[in-house]
Amino acid sequence: MGIIRIGGRGTSRRVADEKEQQNNWTGPAFKQYSEHRKEMAKDEYISVGRGTTKIKFGDVTGSTNTTSTKGMWVGTGRGTGRRRL
Repeated sequence: MGIIRIGGRGTSRRVADEKEQQNNWTGPAFKQYSEHRKEMAKDEYISVGRGTTKIKFGDVTGSTNTTSTKGMWVGTGRGTGRRRL
């Protein structure tokens, strides 16, 4: 028996296993978990391009590293000022 998880603003319920209950939602443990889930669903179709196209989930490339934000501008106040990161 698993743990009942509530989702969708309280409108849906699902049973999660004990391993999923652990709070490993960041770092390499979550990346390995998401890659495993992707491998399990590689033959499923997903919608892309505002729902006009569908592709197999296995055809999606792996996630890339995030780029640095150093040197970028960020709006401040009510959009009247800016500062460089």
